[in-house]
Amino acid sequence: MRDIIVIAIVLAGSLAALRRPWIGIMLWTWLSIMNPHRYTYGMAYSAPLAAVAAACVMLGLLMTRERESPFKASPVTWFTLFIVWVTLSWLAGIDPEGDYEQWKKVMKIDLMLLLALALLHSKKHIVALMWVCAGSLALLGIKGGIFTLFSGGVYRVWGPPGSFIEDNNEFALALVMTIPLLRFLQLQLTGKLARHAMTAAMMLCAASALGSQSRGALLAISPMLLFLWWNGKNKVSIGLLIVLAAIPLIMFMPESWTARMSTIGAYEADRSALGRISAWWSAWNSAFHYPFGVGFNSARPELFALYSPYPEFVHAAHSIYFQVLGNHGFVGLALFLGIFWTTWRSAGWLRKQQTVVPEAQWSKDLGAMCQVALAGYAMGGAFLSLAYFDLPYNIMVMIVLTRLWVQKKAWLSEPVYAPGWRTLPGLATPAKAS
Repeated sequence: MRDIIVIAIVLAGSLAALRRPWIGIMLWTWLSIMNPHRYTYGMAYSAPLAAVAAACVMLGLLMTRERESPFKASPVTWFTLFIVWVTLSWLAGIDPEGDYEQWKKVMKIDLMLLLALALLHSKKHIVALMWVCAGSLALLGIKGGIFTLFSGGVYRVWGPPGSFIEDNNEFALALVMTIPLLRFLQLQLTGKLARHAMTAAMMLCAASALGSQSRGALLAISPMLLFLWWNGKNKVSIGLLIVLAAIPLIMFMPESWTARMSTIGAYEADRSALGRISAWWSAWNSAFHYPFGVGFNSARPELFALYSPYPEFVHAAHSIYFQVLGNHGFVGLALFLGIFWTTWRSAGWLRKQQTVVPEAQWSKDLGAMCQVALAGYAMGGAFLSLAYFDLPYNIMVMIVLTRLWVQKKAWLSEPVYAPGWRTLPGLATPAKAS
């Protein structure tokens, strides 16, 4: 039954994409982030569903007039340069043939991001993309949160099989980033029941992140919550809600969770931590000897033997910064940081707009909550290998599109949406934030 449902959704969405290719972008994003086909047991599990969706988007792109140049802002410039450099790094790397599959996987994501920038432009498109990104992960987070509560937090929560976030650590960071995106959507909802449901979803995502027993997630969620509180419109109620949610959740977790979290500072006795330090030294030193980087796999025994003080600890970088540095050198790292620094500044520009009319108030909310998500990514990513994961780049897309929307004063030409079952939730006039 799961196979039939997933395939039916993909076929319907792909056919719709031929006429409205932006729908295909939503479909592809759903498949790429949530990987729903990996929760099936039949033909849908390994079927090229994402390829079908992408092909229909490209065909629709050729037939639609509603397309623009994707090269719209400085984050996109940095992103494009990063794509070019990553490709050069792969070709000049140690094992281009062995790294081909990873390069192809990353390029598919990057191509679809550029197509999203070309095809999406309205508030409806931006809000829809937010729902797909946040909703896909929220469904998994709700499932994981319920599992954590019913199991007493004894077992770890894992992400979608065969995805960037399959590992419990990466999945936890993705959920940490999802919480502020859900908060943005909550701010746009008009019904009390829907807003309370969104609060429950955020709490379950937090429970799922803790249930992953990821130390990196704990390090990420703390500054994320602080930044969420700082950017909130009602600091008293938000702060009280965070405290009332955090304390019971932490007290609920079993002794095994507390014991694992307590090892954060004891890196000398932690083989995993020593492996990361070994990988960071190897990445740093190898970057001086390989200006273009070594390709998509820097966890090579021969590199550790030359460049790490702990050559016996051959380990993945488990850091977005050292992952990019080891794979693509100092230039690659500079371009990677450039993407998110300019994205952060654009989100800040949205957040600080003082003359925005009520119809565009949502853009300030989006800028603020996307900054919170990026803060979680910057902190948690320091200890996890998620440099190529879709979600941070989708946040870049939404920020770029929203800033252009504000600069064009698009609210003057777009329709005003009224609340109702036919209107995408959050698309109508926002409710006052609580």
